[in-house]
Amino acid sequence: MTTLSENGIAATYFETDHERVLEFSRKGNTAAVAQNREGYGMLKVRDTPESPEIERYYGFDMALDHAAELLGVPPGDLPVPEPAADMGM
Repeated sequence: MTTLSENGIAATYFETDHERVLEFSRKGNTAAVAQNREGYGMLKVRDTPESPEIERYYGFDMALDHAAELLGVPPGDLPVPEPAADMGM
């Protein structure tokens, strides 16, 4: 697990048995981006790591845009821990 905090946003990257997950939190709100553990396939955007997916994206930038929208911040404000930098296709 790796956590990075910038711009009032905490980003935590972790892996489960099936997924790579990047969870963002800001002022009690969360957004998560998940990808299968093998590192390919579409990214799923969710409200939380456990909640149902809201949307799927091929590109990491598009998934980050949606996560930022859920948190009410500009996409450039989202910190991305180094282990999550290669998510997406």
